[in-house]
Amino acid sequence: MSTPLKVAVLGFWHVHAADYARAAQDHPDTDLIAVWDDDQTRGRAGAEAFGTSYTNDLESLLARDDLDAVIVTTSTNVHRDVMVRAATMGKHIFTEKVLAPTVEEAEEIIAVADASRVRLVVSLPRLYTGYTRAISEIVDSGKLGRLTYGRVRLSHDGALARGDEPGWLPERFFDPTAAVGGALTDLGCHPVYLIQRFLGSNPDTVSATYRFVTNQPVEDHAVVTVGYPDQKIGVIEAGFVSADPFTVEIRGTKGSIRYGDDGSGLVVTGQAFGSDEPQSIPIPDDGEDAFGQWVGHVRQGIRADDNLAAAVELTRLVVAANRAAADGRTISYGAA
Repeated sequence: MSTPLKVAVLGFWHVHAADYARAAQDHPDTDLIAVWDDDQTRGRAGAEAFGTSYTNDLESLLARDDLDAVIVTTSTNVHRDVMVRAATMGKHIFTEKVLAPTVEEAEEIIAVADASRVRLVVSLPRLYTGYTRAISEIVDSGKLGRLTYGRVRLSHDGALARGDEPGWLPERFFDPTAAVGGALTDLGCHPVYLIQRFLGSNPDTVSATYRFVTNQPVEDHAVVTVGYPDQKIGVIEAGFVSADPFTVEIRGTKGSIRYGDDGSGLVVTGQAFGSDEPQSIPIPDDGEDAFGQWVGHVRQGIRADDNLAAAVELTRLVVAANRAAADGRTISYGAA
């Protein structure tokens, strides 16, 4: 294994590809050495932006002895094919969410990575923030009493035109084949895995409402509701048509927590905290980001157990939500 790790970006399809390419250049233990993309114009532009080489030959790139690892930011529909090939060639993998369009493909990718002793990490960045840590500690402590409700909303206005200019979100994000869904499958992943972290990954019902404000082939805003056997409710909201503050609410029989990135910070209230008046509490520093954790897993030869389990459950709920929306009914989660 090289020192630093030699890394290639596979695909500049996703809007975060440049962020991960920059991370590979900035991290002291990684070195960006190549870019591949099945779209030569896009791939060459990405390579030029980061001062590295471009190739349109994925097989030859993955066969290079001096390549240790890859960042997968292709279209979602080819995640399985690209990652299985990379893992088979012994290349460690950092990938954008969702891991795959189906649970079966996600589990196959993980199985091949494990068999090849490849370290795989999925980018689930909001799991490692200070506010998630603070909320999780309060929830896990039981101070809120019996949990009753959770809501996470994340929305931007990338689908909205500005005069004669289209929205800033690339048109390819509205391709139902390449993107395997719209606002929920992309941006909604963050509220999904946060609701799963705070309320659990074992609901018994899922319902979904998808709408198409900009008349795209995929939904541009969505609300998903999950019901749990112990009667709590989780609400997941995502959209491409309004730039709203990111919001987390968790409520229980003895208190509640609210976080907003609009400057309101982290606020608690209720008998669990000795007052019905809202109280601000400090937010700890963010933990190491997903990319840095991946580099550590590669160097130490450690499997990212928690990350991979969360990635599979994320895929499972996204698939269930898309099915519920398509069917227009509440579905049993186990039947998804």
